[in-house]
Amino acid sequence: MSDDQDRPTVESTDTMSAKMRSGLQRRGLMTGAVAGGAAAMLAGLATQARAASSAFPDHPRWKFVFINHVTTNPFFVPTQYGIADACKLLGCSYQWTGSETSDAAQMVNSFNAAIASKADGIACCLVDPKAFNQPTERALDAGIPVFAYNADVPLGSPNKRLAYIGQDLYKAGYLMGLRIADEVQSGHVALFIATPGQLNIQPRFDGAKDAIAKSGKSITVDEVASGPTLNEEIAKVQAYYLGHQDVKGMYAVDGGTTMGVTQAMKQYNLPSKGIHGGGFDLLPKTLENISAGFGDFTIDQQPYLQGFYTVMEMFMFKASGGLVGPADINTGLKFVTKETVAPYLATKTRYEGNSGQAQIVPHHGAIG
Repeated sequence: MSDDQDRPTVESTDTMSAKMRSGLQRRGLMTGAVAGGAAAMLAGLATQARAASSAFPDHPRWKFVFINHVTTNPFFVPTQYGIADACKLLGCSYQWTGSETSDAAQMVNSFNAAIASKADGIACCLVDPKAFNQPTERALDAGIPVFAYNADVPLGSPNKRLAYIGQDLYKAGYLMGLRIADEVQSGHVALFIATPGQLNIQPRFDGAKDAIAKSGKSITVDEVASGPTLNEEIAKVQAYYLGHQDVKGMYAVDGGTTMGVTQAMKQYNLPSKGIHGGGFDLLPKTLENISAGFGDFTIDQQPYLQGFYTVMEMFMFKASGGLVGPADINTGLKFVTKETVAPYLATKTRYEGNSGQAQIVPHHGAIG
């Protein structure tokens, strides 16, 4: 997905308005109240266009390259919508590239290609603790700002990325671990992780495991690698349960495996057996299953904002000559349960990735 449309200019909007007025006059419609209403509408459109174009001085159509570790994963659909919307708003363009299977070497190749093409900014999921250190340094030496999104290097890393936009991953895992310890009193708990060691999910696993250990409860955590693709993840969850039917809970730190957990809970009616489960992200099937009672929770990390905010930071860095922009942004954490899942299912939006339509969504009820 990429955005190749130029934003409207003041001149093009004024020209369009003139043509519309001319056409209306030829048809004899530009009279009385109709003329006044049409003129007001056209003036409003022109005013909006001028306001949008005057927010910043004229600037090049900067191109930002986003390097992803699972480019076709449905989790990142709203991220790409966020990127596209911010680029359209600011008059920029972008490229979506990387690896489909969490292959760091493929991602580094994409990173090097972005440097060679003289991209105006590079955003990368830093899923490997070392692989991106040298490419990041080369980009910065070439005057290309580099930002991390969705996954970040550990504190103290030599990687010199300018900022990280995404969830506080360890904290998110820790809070999930506290919830697991509240739901499960003792026994075996499966903690699934798609690709152990990758920095977008390993901190969550570590946080969850630490929280469970600090709870003091007699819970044994089984770490299960589920794989980088959705079919693998679903199959691995089912195989684990069939081989460990005494398990007390199954949880995942990535979106695809979380869907697999809720699917298994539905297929084998695990809530009726006292087995708990949950995880991360808002895949439609996960939300449907939680709504039906097959899963205790999933965690929203707002992937749309991980795209939108990253473009905003790169744009401001370019617009301000590097004075404004580089700041870590925590895109948040929200537990979605059976009691709170309804709005996610009832509303189809770009913000959650289940609709391509641009819209303003009205809010109903109390906030909180």
